[in-house]
This record gives sequence, C-alpha cells and structure tokens, in this order.
Amino acid sequence: MKDREKDRYILEQFIHIYCRGKHGTPRGSLCPDCADLLAYAEERLRRCPHDPKPACKNCPIHCYRPAYRERIREVMRYSGKRLILQGRLDLLWHYLR
Repeated sequence: MKDREKDRYILEQFIHIYCRGKHGTPRGSLCPDCADLLAYAEERLRRCPHDPKPACKNCPIHCYRPAYRERIREVMRYSGKRLILQGRLDLLWHYLR
C-alpha cells in the first residue's frame, strides 16, 4: 500500500471510530458532519505538495482551515485513546509519528 493510500485509510478509520463513538452511527457509516470532514481531509491529502508527506502535525505548511484543523485534532485525540483500548497498535503507530 502506498504511503498516501495508507494515510487515507488510517484517517478514514480514525473518523469512523470517532463518529461511531460520539454520534452513535452504525459501524461503516458516517454522519453528514464526519463525512464532510473526511472529504475535506482527503482533498487536503491529495493536494499535499510534499513528497514524502510528513505527518500533518510536523508539516511547515498548515493547509487545513482552522475550524477543520481543530475538528481533526479532536478526532485524533478521541480515536487514539480508543485504539489503545482496542489493541490496534498498527493504526496507533501512525497517530504517534
């Protein structure tokens, strides 16, 4: 799996965990707000000018608008904790890099 594909997959997993936990959506679906956040984040990922792409928190360019940036931080904080409890260290590794 290419790095950008892996980043997209992990991002999607984090948002699904967050949406299921916070908004009570069934497994495999997203509420409209979380679907919007995922679409926005995927677009930012596609447009990233860096190769290889650094972790967003270490990037010199902040391409997320402030409101989306805060939302994605909240998703990462919430989902990262749940990944530890679920034993998903493979996804957690990406969160910590």
